Amino acid sequence: MEQHQNPWRFESASVPYENPWIRVTERRGMNPSGNPGLYGIVHFKNLAIGVVAMDEEQHIWLVGQYRVPLEAWSWEICEGGGPLRGDPLESAIRELLEETGLRAGSWRPIVRMHLSNSVSDEAGIVYLAQDLEQGEAEPEETEQLIVKRVPFPEAYRMVRDFEITDSLSVAAIQKIRLMMLEGEL
Repeated sequence: MEQHQNPWRFESASVPYENPWIRVTERRGMNPSGNPGLYGIVHFKNLAIGVVAMDEEQHIWLVGQYRVPLEAWSWEICEGGGPLRGDPLESAIRELLEETGLRAGSWRPIVRMHLSNSVSDEAGIVYLAQDLEQGEAEPEETEQLIVKRVPFPEAYRMVRDFEITDSLSVAAIQKIRLMMLEGEL
C-alpha cells in the first residue's frame, strides 16, 4: 500500500455536535486492519493565531488566563483565532492589540503547525512582532487577562520548567530560542 494513501475506508459520517467554534464529526467504516472502525474528528472553524511580541531589549509579553478545559491557570504568548480563509496577519494584529494594547511595526511568521492531528484539524500560525508601541488593551468580555513583560530567558525557563505548557507558546518560544542560537535574532 502506498504510504500516502488513507488506510481507512469510511462508509458514513454524522455530526453529533456543532457550535460557532467547532464541529464534531463521527465517521464509521473499516479501520486499517479491515475491522469495523469509528473515528471522531473535531473540526475547528478558526485558525489558531499566536504572537510573540518582542521588544528591543528581548523581553516578550505573556498573557495569563484561566483555561476552562484544563481547569487551570495558563501563561501563554498572545493568542486567539482568525477566519480560516482570512488573512492571518490581520487576526494577529487584532489579537495583539486586544490582549496587550501593543502595535507592532514589524511582523514575520515563525511557526506553522497542526495542534492535535490525531483528533482535530486545528492549525495554527505564530508571528514574531517587533518595533512595538504601547497603547490600551481591549480584551473581549470573555477574557480576564493578566499581561506581563518578561525577559526572554525567563520565558524560556518557564517552558523548560513546565510553567508554560500551551502548545503554540511552547513551539514559538522554542523557535525564538533556536533563532537566537542560529543568529537570526
